[in-house]
Amino acid sequence: MEYRQLGASGLRVPALSFGTGTFGGRGPLFEGWGTTDADEARRLVDIALDAGLTMFDSADVYSDGASEEVLGEAVKGRRDQVLISTKAALPTGDGPGDWGSSRPRLIRAVEGALRRLGTDYIDLFQLHAYDATTPVEEVLATLDQLVREGKVRYTGVSNFSGWQLMKSLAVADRYGHPRYAAHQVYYSLVGRDYEYDLLPLGLEEGVGALVWSPLGWGRLTGRIRRGSPLPADSRLHTTASFGPPVEEELLYRVVDVLDTLAEETGRTVPQIALNWLLQRPTVASVIIGARNEEQLRQNLGAVGWALTAEQSARLDAASARHAPYPHFPYQRQEGFARLNPSPVDLTPPAPFE
Repeated sequence: MEYRQLGASGLRVPALSFGTGTFGGRGPLFEGWGTTDADEARRLVDIALDAGLTMFDSADVYSDGASEEVLGEAVKGRRDQVLISTKAALPTGDGPGDWGSSRPRLIRAVEGALRRLGTDYIDLFQLHAYDATTPVEEVLATLDQLVREGKVRYTGVSNFSGWQLMKSLAVADRYGHPRYAAHQVYYSLVGRDYEYDLLPLGLEEGVGALVWSPLGWGRLTGRIRRGSPLPADSRLHTTASFGPPVEEELLYRVVDVLDTLAEETGRTVPQIALNWLLQRPTVASVIIGARNEEQLRQNLGAVGWALTAEQSARLDAASARHAPYPHFPYQRQEGFARLNPSPVDLTPPAPFE
């Protein structure tokens, strides 16, 4: 397994992380993802650790906290071998204190996560979304307090816009609070919006990307083909409305190239899609999910090799879309592009072995 620096922080993370949204299986969304119990989760953790995958990601809203509980049981007795990341801010109830990033909410969220996980510290605690109702100064001061108390070691965010993240970093610098080390983002061959603002920001400010849904919300598993109906057992039948939309022609164009590369490389479609992401700038770790051992072992095969520059370029071309303003002049006009070269052409940092 490759290990990479998480942004500008001192934390080294594996190139692949394990997303535990399949643990617990409570509620209409997460029941469709998976219903992994503690015994099954323990076996998946065994396989992951054997492969050098040491970071496991969760959130308080995953199965109403059951995901954290199952993860805690699965890593019991080997806490020092793993990195645990989790998230809070999204609503967990209907009460006024059940959502957001206020001081009491964050303190209560961290204490609840520690209890469910069965640990006394969280390696990476992330805000699941930006809370426009709470001053950024209050949020960062609270996270600073939690770091000083030893309950949290590093902080990050998820699903922030560029201005929201930049404002937070500026406030952190102004008051000497810990800077966000990570941004957990949606990024895939069928969803490259991350590249317009957030990727350049991550490069400039030292914020590492943790990629969620790297297979386009289950669309790049190798089971969806042009001219064929959606497989009857696909979770997209029940969960598609929760995830990012994808234009059909874009999807099929990408899948056509993935199929060709699978024949050339002897790798699977998911392995190729994951490997492409691992070559993108700022990407510290790609979060993979698995409902069973077979899926996990297949996804682990995305590391230890690399697409050629020519193969990556074919995927770039197939997945390209017209950029929105103000980005399209830099994409289409030489004069603009000379001033701001595309950051995706930059070589990613060498991994730690």
